[in-house]
Amino acid sequence: MRYRLRFFLFPVTLLCFAAAGLFRLQASKCNYTSYNETLDRVFRIIPPFPNVAAPGPYRCKMCAIVGNSRNLLGSHYGSLIDSHDIVIRMNRGRVKSYEEDVGSRTTHHILYPESAVNLENTTHLVFFPFKIRDFEWLFKKFDSKSPKSKTIANKDLVMIVNPAFMKYVHQEWLARKGHWASTGFMTFVLSLYMCDQVNVFGFGADSDGNWSHYFEKLRNKRLKTGLHPGKHEYDLFQKLHNKKKIQLFKG
Repeated sequence: MRYRLRFFLFPVTLLCFAAAGLFRLQASKCNYTSYNETLDRVFRIIPPFPNVAAPGPYRCKMCAIVGNSRNLLGSHYGSLIDSHDIVIRMNRGRVKSYEEDVGSRTTHHILYPESAVNLENTTHLVFFPFKIRDFEWLFKKFDSKSPKSKTIANKDLVMIVNPAFMKYVHQEWLARKGHWASTGFMTFVLSLYMCDQVNVFGFGADSDGNWSHYFEKLRNKRLKTGLHPGKHEYDLFQKLHNKKKIQLFKG
């Protein structure tokens, strides 16, 4: 059953990150005036109400959440992933030259400024902001008057997730384990609000125990998940899979 998605999308009660007790990833002073002015500029360019399809009684919406784990290589999941109604990728996840294993379709792509890539005109950019600078970056990308303007996606398909969502996932789903949730896990939780059936691909360590990406040459043979509670997140996937709430494809 799909949950209500609109709560997590702007506009809702706007938060000042430091005052809300969100993660102090970047030191900054909480200035409501500056924050609200920045958001106002963003929503003059980007539609404030994304077109989110309401749940329907006649068919189930199937979603593929495609992570970036190296365990996708050789999986031959490509055609299966492409058969889903919604295909969600994240960060620098790419399809060119990897179609057989990861598919070729992308309906939604999760981005941060630090992991931005250019998207197709038909792909939804799903933006997970956690600092004022993120909104400023987004504004500059779509403001035609900005010298740094460069179209990276269709502005009419941009969906901005309320920063409160990050706090919600970290507290309610991960019981505050790790410093914050990974992009992949937040994408998964968000998909539960969008989809009737969720299938998860490309998560977890590779066969050697490294948390590496399928599109990068592994240089650090002891690569782990950094500040993210990767093993705990994967254990939750496995638990939900065993309870038949989702289907986890391990590669």
